[in-house]
Amino acid sequence: MDPKGTAALVTGGASGLGEATARALAALGARVALLDMNAARAAEVAGKIGGIALTCNVASAESAEAAVAAARERHGPARILINCAGIGTPGRVVGKNGPLPLDDFRRVIEVNLIGSFNLIRLMAADAQGLDPLADGERGVIVNTASVAAFDGQIGQAAYSASKGGIVGMTLPIARDLARAGIRVCTIAPGIFGTPMLRGLPQEVQDSLAASIPFPQRLGRPEEYADLALHIISNRMLNGETIRLDGAIRMAPK
Repeated sequence: MDPKGTAALVTGGASGLGEATARALAALGARVALLDMNAARAAEVAGKIGGIALTCNVASAESAEAAVAAARERHGPARILINCAGIGTPGRVVGKNGPLPLDDFRRVIEVNLIGSFNLIRLMAADAQGLDPLADGERGVIVNTASVAAFDGQIGQAAYSASKGGIVGMTLPIARDLARAGIRVCTIAPGIFGTPMLRGLPQEVQDSLAASIPFPQRLGRPEEYADLALHIISNRMLNGETIRLDGAIRMAPK
């Protein structure tokens, strides 16, 4: 699919992987809507790329429905969805203060897993009614998992479960939406230089970078965006999860 002139939704588009992908899509002529809880930062990015910013809690049906409706009104139904919104609250199953609060676990699942599905269902409902393009294609969805889906570390039970869920639903949703000509893929990034990670002490960042076999550095958000764009353009990529991690395999801690 050629992004030029195409409506695109990017959750978590105000920073990190989502921002990089929103910028890359806009550079190719896509009409980009940034869905994020950080309204001020989303508006700043949208202003720079000629997109629109919409406040959205992806874990809420009502909030997501309103955001998608607003994007549809401005840009038309989206053919592209990039799911980058997510949180990573750590916590051991039983810590110094007792068992992990169930609401902490639930919140990560709601934002990362349910939030991704929430936008998938809404985007697909719109895209299935669009005119087909080459090979009958009507839409492309790119989800964001993590290497933690495969080798989660101590304290990542909630995060790994949420990202493992995204991996697990990629193929069945791709099969489900195949009849509508909508492709679904997932990217599982390793250790990337996102704002969350850049907030760690430099020595911690250096240690993490040294653990990556090659290239021995943090991943760049632009590299995630490059892969997302390739998925969009390559119609044979469907139902697949792709690790983007420099061959890292995470240690227990």
